[in-house]
Amino acid sequence: MRRLSALVLAAALAVGLAACADPDATAAAPPAVDDTCPQASVPLTELDLVDDVRTATGPATACLASHAITPVDDRTAPQLPVTVTDSEGRTVEVTDVDRILPIDISGTIASTVFALGLGDQVVGRDSSTLFPGTEELPVVTKTGHTLNPEAILGLAPTVILTDTTIGPKEVRQQLRDAGIAVVVISGDRRLDTTDALVTEIAAALGVPSRGAELIERLDARVASVLGEIAQVTPAAPEDRARMLFLYVRGSANVYYIFGADSGADSLIDAVGGVDVASEIGWEGMKPMTAEALVAAQPDVLVMMTDGLESVGGIDGLIERIPAVAQTPAGANRRVIDMADAEILSFGPRSADVIGALARALYTAEPPQ
Repeated sequence: MRRLSALVLAAALAVGLAACADPDATAAAPPAVDDTCPQASVPLTELDLVDDVRTATGPATACLASHAITPVDDRTAPQLPVTVTDSEGRTVEVTDVDRILPIDISGTIASTVFALGLGDQVVGRDSSTLFPGTEELPVVTKTGHTLNPEAILGLAPTVILTDTTIGPKEVRQQLRDAGIAVVVISGDRRLDTTDALVTEIAAALGVPSRGAELIERLDARVASVLGEIAQVTPAAPEDRARMLFLYVRGSANVYYIFGADSGADSLIDAVGGVDVASEIGWEGMKPMTAEALVAAQPDVLVMMTDGLESVGGIDGLIERIPAVAQTPAGANRRVIDMADAEILSFGPRSADVIGALARALYTAEPPQ
């Protein structure tokens, strides 16, 4: 189910992004430190919290205090050559990591490579990789998240790390035929698969000890954030925020609900919410129906920032999807948005993303 969900996620995002992407445009990376998000560095329990998370009103934007990726201290040289079995069962030998090309639909692989301290060896990026240090890297995806073989071959990468959320697979084979080591990493993006993701990437690059250090750091940070959230989460399940992740691309008329095993459910669980899409039996990512939205009765809608903007904000969302007005979230204009390149980027920023969503959910004033 989770493997299928990753493929459906790729299809949903590709349809929406292809309709609004300019293949020649290069998005600017956000600043390393965001002065517009001061509360992100304040412990959640020290902020002014809402009285009732289910009846809170008004929109909020989840934001990060820093967008930078901090590398591990370990500088152990890559142990090469290394032979790995990738997520598609292929045996791949990696002999050179001097020119790494990490590409997926969320930018997670690239952020992990940078966190492993190998950012200087990265030669290109996907359109979702937008953190500081990647600004000058050439983009090798076009029409949303489709691989551009000419652009990739022009960079002469020695190893490509990718997954099945980006393709087509024929291009991946073309790159293999050109003699490039292509390692397909698992596309399962959830909070509880982050350690496995880091292990896969570190193994493929011959830096297992760096991977172990990164996992230790990530686990400690996630545990700390989850501990903070637990202190403000209502004890009774019926008092917890009923949340639904809604993916939209107005220019393409794309409207999806993300449910069980989509990754979005992992985020909602982590912030102490109730994933109402899973509650009504919604699995993976499927086109939204008005009936499902009304049946779910979410208190809070979680959306990508660009998606919300693509429909003209909350007013435009309600105009395009009248069923939203029939939910508590619509009545209270309770929509939490977060940057597209960050909200589902499980990996080095997992703890920060969860903390940002929790602040947007529980804080009385939007953390921006």
